[in-house]
Amino acid sequence: MKRHIAIIGAGFTGLSAARDLARAGHPVTVYDADNHVGGLAGAFEVGTPGEHDRLDRFYHHWFTSDRAIMELIDEMGLGDQVEIEPSLTGVYFANQTLRLSTPLDLLRFPALPFQDRLRLGWMALRARRVTDWHAIEGLTAAEWLRKLAGENVYRVMWEPLLKGKFGKHAERVSAVWIWNKLKLRGGSRGKGGAEHLGYMRGSFARLAEAMADDIRSHGGDIRLGRMVERLTPRPDGGWQIEAGGHVDLADAVIATPAPPVVAGLIANWADATACAQLERIEYLANLCLVLELDRPLGSTYWLNVNDPSFPFVAVIEHTNFQSAARYGARHIVYLSRYLSADDPVYGLSDDAVLDFALPHLQRMFPQMERRWIMGHHVWRARWAQPVVERHYSTMIPPGEGPAPGLYLCSMAQIYPEDRGTNYAVREGRKLAARLISEA
Repeated sequence: MKRHIAIIGAGFTGLSAARDLARAGHPVTVYDADNHVGGLAGAFEVGTPGEHDRLDRFYHHWFTSDRAIMELIDEMGLGDQVEIEPSLTGVYFANQTLRLSTPLDLLRFPALPFQDRLRLGWMALRARRVTDWHAIEGLTAAEWLRKLAGENVYRVMWEPLLKGKFGKHAERVSAVWIWNKLKLRGGSRGKGGAEHLGYMRGSFARLAEAMADDIRSHGGDIRLGRMVERLTPRPDGGWQIEAGGHVDLADAVIATPAPPVVAGLIANWADATACAQLERIEYLANLCLVLELDRPLGSTYWLNVNDPSFPFVAVIEHTNFQSAARYGARHIVYLSRYLSADDPVYGLSDDAVLDFALPHLQRMFPQMERRWIMGHHVWRARWAQPVVERHYSTMIPPGEGPAPGLYLCSMAQIYPEDRGTNYAVREGRKLAARLISEA
């Protein structure tokens, strides 16, 4: 029996589920409040519209171990559009940029005494050998990292990054979260030890748009600029979807937004316990400042900032990974800040964000002048990062919602992995396969 399935969210989770369901003959309707598909993987024009590659609003790359999305790309016939390149990474510490891409860089790393450099390298190897994450779920990241590498390595390398990413929540973050990061990055290194990353020519949005075209070609409907305000179960077992002043009906609903958002959609009928479970996971917002420069800042792609006075967790120079020629010879820099949605910086105007960031950036790169900036853009995401605490597995809401026919599939539920387009695709397709088999 073919069922009409409504999908809330046109990010990679929703699109992946919709594509497989539509191809299996199920009518699907996808809703998204934004006017573009791809969610956080939306894109924008740089330079003269239409003349150059579009650019991701938020920085993106794939790891070579990201199998789910690579399989999808091959199915879409876009495998030749993905480029795998080595990346240069580094650390900003004590007013200097230090390269940290290969094991040899680690042995030369001057921010740590030689013995601590060995501890750091040994820690990474030990972390990747952990196969049962349950064994460390009761530890915070701070406790586990101190245990593996000692206080000095933690203070220099890990504490600034945890605080830069999670702010006041840093001491609550689970060891499982950082373990997954170490495992993932370790699995994406080539023979020489350098990390290799993937990128799609023309932005990640290109893949999302190809998926949307595939959905439509198989009869699916994608309604952009249509925010879902309420979900209500019907007596006949179906669902009523209220979106943008319209009322639609469906046999089942897949909800891909953050669980606290879903709680708001069902609060008119769901009991307090169910809503409280959905609202239990805290989220950080993200503010991303994108600079178009007439010259590069440095030679590093990904620069972790181990300086608590710097208000951004990383400086990502995209055009040290992809050629600036693709963007009209403009050099692209992302500055990423995770913060609470009520942080005053989150509400600043785009120009005020640039004014806030520039003195800090010039402290890091003293040669930089304001006249280098050819353009700037600020993108905000309210539900960017779940706060992954100890015993997070007990906090995850179930995949089945509080009424039959409602399914939750969000990045809060991919634990022990963290957010990412690869896992969004994996989970969306997994849920679609289940619904297809049940039908």
